[in-house]
Formats: sequence, C-alpha cells, structure tokens
Amino acid sequence: MTHDDWHFTRDPDEFLDRAGEFLRSCAVQHTVHLTVAETLRTRGARVYGVSDPEFGVLAGADGHGVRAAFLRTPPHPLVPTALTGRQADALAARLAGREHDGSGGLTGVNADDATAAAFAAAWRRHTGARTAVRRRLRLYRLGELTAPRPAPPGRARTAGAADRELLARWYVEFSAAVGEAAVRDPADWAADRAERGDVLFWEAPDGTPVAMAGSAPPVAGQIRVNAVYTPAHLRGRGYAGAVTAEVSRAAARTDGVREVLLFADLANPTSNGLYQRIGYRPVSDFAEHAFTG
Repeated sequence: MTHDDWHFTRDPDEFLDRAGEFLRSCAVQHTVHLTVAETLRTRGARVYGVSDPEFGVLAGADGHGVRAAFLRTPPHPLVPTALTGRQADALAARLAGREHDGSGGLTGVNADDATAAAFAAAWRRHTGARTAVRRRLRLYRLGELTAPRPAPPGRARTAGAADRELLARWYVEFSAAVGEAAVRDPADWAADRAERGDVLFWEAPDGTPVAMAGSAPPVAGQIRVNAVYTPAHLRGRGYAGAVTAEVSRAAARTDGVREVLLFADLANPTSNGLYQRIGYRPVSDFAEHAFTG
C-alpha cells in the first residue's frame, strides 16, 4: 500500500459517491461519517461552524471498492473509519507531509478504540507531537424502549422559534459540560434546531423547560440522539431520562428508521446507566486522542 491509495476531496458529494456504499454497509459504526457528510452535502459547512471540511477514501485492491474513509471538520478531530495499523501509519504519514503548509495540523483523532490508538501512535512517530486520551465514548443502539416510571411531573414539547434564546444559552452550557468549545454561533445553532424542530424540552407543570434532548437528521435508516442536557441545579429529578425517552420514541417512529443511536461519555456513569435503563444497549467503544506540540 502506498500513500497515494488515499484519495482526498473537499466535496461531500464526491466523498459520498465514492464511499457511500462502504459507509452504509456498516451504518451503525459509521453513523458520524454518514450524518456529518450528508449534512455538509445538503446544508453546507456553516451548520457545523467550519469553513474547510475534508474527506478521504482509501481505495481497495487494484483501485476497486473502498477499504476505509475519513472526514475532517477543523477544528474538530480527524474521524476515520476502522483502520489497520499499516493503514493508520500511511494516513498519518500523508497528512503529516502537509505540515509545511499548515493543512496537516490535526487537533486529534476520534475513532474506535484500536484505530484511535494506532493513529495517535503513528502521528507521534511522524510529527513528534504529544498525544493524550481526551475522552472515551460508548456507542449505544436502542433496543426496547422503557420510559422511566414514574415519570417526573411535566411533559415533553418541541422547542420552537420562541425558544431560540434558551436553546442558544443551553447550547453553550451543554458544550461546556461535555468539555467542548461552542464552535457554532449559539444563535445560529438555536435557529437551525428550532427550524428543524428536532429538539424536545421536558417542561415542568408550570411550563418552564427543565431539560432538552435533540436528534440528528435521519440518514441510512438511522437517527442519532444528541444534545441531552439538564442544567446542573435541576439534575437528579428524572428530567433527562424522560426527555431522552421521548426523543427516542419519536426517532423510532420516523419513516424508514431502523436504528436509534447515541454516544455517551464513559466518564459519566450516571448517563450511561440512565441510557441503559431506558433501553439502550452497548455497541462499541470509541476514544478521542488530543494532539499538541
């Protein structure tokens, strides 16, 4: 295998034309690649607060088929599909070779445990950078939904245009809670989510929102639940479980959807336990390694 086996592009349409069948062949494991690429294709880079996304496809033997792929949406980490040690080394060498023009300055890698470790080690060898595990995630898929009983007082409702100010504030707070910078303009994020109607609030009996959960657009027969957040002073009252169950129920009823997925930070046993109690089952573990220096 040579470095030239990797084909790079900045066109999401070309990426999906080349790698779409490969990604859909294992859609659950490739949920991030499918969701992000399709969103970039249909709605543009602004949706993710990035200006210069990049994609890569590793051709199969004799140029036929696809062995691996990646997407990159700076400042977020590189997100490759599963790679062997040799494939990770070849990709790291290719990207490190562009360091002189600034295009190889990766902030990290986010992938299944083995791939993330292999690529991080290769990046250290080729660049001398320091790497460290930033967080570990577990991918879950919904089995039989079991709504919390008893449910907390209140009800679920869709966040709309009148909720944009609260959505923007909670987006910033959620990003801080999971250790990420709010890379998008909060007002833009809130406007997009309100327009799509893909965030639910759990609201108290007096109508005050007390928690939220959202979902990504459906792609390849799946929807991924995201942006599950309860303000710190309202936690421990069952609101997150109730709103996540309602978002999951709505996702499972969407036409053409066969899988409902979510990621949970393994450093948070409370959320992992909650998701399993309402019916989510582990699929596989992922890791994000940060690069510095």
